[in-house]
Amino acid sequence: MELESRLKSKYAYITFVIAAYWIVSISTVFTNKALLSSETVNLDAPLFVTWFQCIVSVAICITLHKMSQWFPDCIEIAAGNPFKKDTLRKVLPLSILFTAMIASNNLCLKYVDVAFYYVGRSLTTVFNVLFTYILLGQTTSLKCMACCVAIIAGFWLGVDQEHVAGSLSVLGTFFGVLGSLSLCLYSIRMKQTLPVVNQDIWLLSYYNNVYSIIIFIPLMIISGEHTIVFNYEKLGHPFFWTTMTIGGVFGFAIGYFTALQIKVTSPLTHNVSGTAKACAQTVLATYWFNEEKSFLWWISNIVVLTASACYARIRQLELFKEYVVGERQQKV
Repeated sequence: MELESRLKSKYAYITFVIAAYWIVSISTVFTNKALLSSETVNLDAPLFVTWFQCIVSVAICITLHKMSQWFPDCIEIAAGNPFKKDTLRKVLPLSILFTAMIASNNLCLKYVDVAFYYVGRSLTTVFNVLFTYILLGQTTSLKCMACCVAIIAGFWLGVDQEHVAGSLSVLGTFFGVLGSLSLCLYSIRMKQTLPVVNQDIWLLSYYNNVYSIIIFIPLMIISGEHTIVFNYEKLGHPFFWTTMTIGGVFGFAIGYFTALQIKVTSPLTHNVSGTAKACAQTVLATYWFNEEKSFLWWISNIVVLTASACYARIRQLELFKEYVVGERQQKV
């Protein structure tokens, strides 16, 4: 009974974290799409938008740290020095992956519709299985492999239907797959990096965003975005900066809940959750933007969602079995 009670409490907390991740993530995607492609903003500088969101995230981290000093009984945020040599050496590789992940996600959003945005993320599970084996030496069951094959089939069907409809963006799809790959590697690397910051998600978020601010500067110069930003006609408009700040707050929130979901579950579970969320996001986007999609296009969504759900259930049963066996071994 005690074991069952602990498991129920654990699953309830995990459910809350996943639900919060879904809400924040969907809100972030719609906000970023408005910043990157809407006629209201119309700023052709996705790296600059992402860079500014990192600045907002750092400002939030610093503010929270100050608040923890003023109200230590209410909030506790550890201080950290991102330019300490040992910290830089251990966290920077993760931050490079973090930069690649958020940049490729926003670049994908710029070139594809929100309804098609899921297509790149749907491969994250497949990449995770592959790199978990290559980097960590962990094998995957045949049932899980079959689910991955189904996910790939759904991905290709979705790409094909976008091509048939004449709305396929090769560049957007490339950035989507790149985002999927970088998220996979980021999830795996995060599990290895969290002990460096004493499992402190806030501190890790602070380091990631500080390093990303620096990494983005040469990328913006190389891409020529600095010229686009300087010549932007709405640069002095309060509405523009308000929208950018809101996007930055959502960007910080998604970074936090992404890390929290990985911490309380696993990289694989996080990626499955992200894929399922993206499919729900697709349905919402088609309704919101009043888009009409073909029957086979919807079939591709169903295939990915069903395969991801099956994969999640299989892994859940496998992990539960491992947990029970571990508990019994400890008692013996």
